[in-house]
Amino acid sequence: MLIALDYDKTYTADPALWDDFVQSAQDRGHTVKIVTMRTPNEAIADVPVEVVYTSRKAKSSVVNADIWIDDSPNWVYQDSL
Repeated sequence: MLIALDYDKTYTADPALWDDFVQSAQDRGHTVKIVTMRTPNEAIADVPVEVVYTSRKAKSSVVNADIWIDDSPNWVYQDSL
């Protein structure tokens, strides 16, 4: 299963919690990626998984995740202006 985890105001709200979640999910054979609307020049460092930058595009247009974890789920399906 691919789990897409938002970065800003989701992962950043409690990094230790999400690090534990990521490890637990990986231990069970799942893949977790951070999916952000940021552009690559707004790089994210020091996270335990691959980061996917959608460059303000709807997240679902870039990643085909089974589960989305996002504090603003509208950005999963909507581009940012």
